[in-house]
Amino acid sequence: MDRWTEIELFVQVAETGSLSRAAEALNLSNASASRHLAALEERLGARLVERNTRRLYLTDTGQEFFQRARNILGDLRDAESDVNAAALNPTGVLRVTASLSFAMHHIAPLLRGFTERYPNVSVHVEAANRYLDIIDNNIDVAIRTREYEPDSNITIRRLGQTRRILAASPGYLAKHGFPKGLDDLQRHKLLVYLHANTPNELRFTHVDSGRQQTVQIKGLLETNDGQIVRAAALDGMGILIQPSYIVYDDIVAGRLVPVLEDWDLPHLTINLAYPSRKHLSAKVRAFIDFMAEHFARMDYERKWTGRFAVY
Repeated sequence: MDRWTEIELFVQVAETGSLSRAAEALNLSNASASRHLAALEERLGARLVERNTRRLYLTDTGQEFFQRARNILGDLRDAESDVNAAALNPTGVLRVTASLSFAMHHIAPLLRGFTERYPNVSVHVEAANRYLDIIDNNIDVAIRTREYEPDSNITIRRLGQTRRILAASPGYLAKHGFPKGLDDLQRHKLLVYLHANTPNELRFTHVDSGRQQTVQIKGLLETNDGQIVRAAALDGMGILIQPSYIVYDDIVAGRLVPVLEDWDLPHLTINLAYPSRKHLSAKVRAFIDFMAEHFARMDYERKWTGRFAVY
């Protein structure tokens, strides 16, 4: 027998003065209700309810047990209500991690809107150009640019794809010229992000023919931070290799100019990664949905996988 059902039934009996009405309230048959009540009395070793042909009433022991059981059930209902309210009203500290570039360009600008919508959530952003262990670092949501997570305890939700683009400032290209083909990269100054997959080996696919070619490069500048690469390119130091989500606005504004647009580098998949749980906390679900809605509204995948003018 279910102890909570036994107690709920007993409280209903005490409040309604009727076993049949108590059974109806809990959607039980009269026979089942009688068994539950008998099981409770046997387990407690005490008579709680007396019945005669005219009425049902509590014993002194039953009256004392009723007061305490009613308070316990009230506390339980309050606890359930609080949990349900928390599930509908996100609260607490949300810990998010992403690369510095992604955090600057695509998290920081959204924080005001997110916290205005969910004022009881405070956000901790851990900018890191390496993949932090989500579980060990107590991370709620991580933004990753990889296809899958090696840990089966991590769930991913796809946000979109982005191209990787070669681009340089108009000043650099005016001084050094546009590379006409992949072989020309050897004579150009290159700005390399070291946390990319195989940063010194670029695997290209020709857009029209599908022909593939691998180019070994050495950077004039090599760094573990995409913002340093971007700043150097804007300063005319050389040609960068970066995801479109970092340099798209610079290209649209003319601060950077894409080169070798008839060749493609492997695309990157942008995912939200978070610990796998049957019931996500409200704050995590709110942030995941907020990011997904924003990416869809801004049509980022179409923009970031689209092509610019070919040089």
